[in-house]
Amino acid sequence: MKRYTKADLEKIVYSQYENLNAIHDLLRIMKHQNELLQEVNKKLKDEMTEVKCKMYPKLRRKK
Repeated sequence: MKRYTKADLEKIVYSQYENLNAIHDLLRIMKHQNELLQEVNKKLKDEMTEVKCKMYPKLRRKK
């Protein structure tokens, strides 16, 4: 069984800390990208609805 010195453990902990920060940054970027995708999807959906309404106008009922 290997015995670690205090310096070894500090290096390991610091490395883990850096990895957690990197993961946090990636998650923040992914969250922002997801928000952008949701905005684009909403705009696209609205545009498609608009096009459908122009291409296929609803028939009015005769009274």
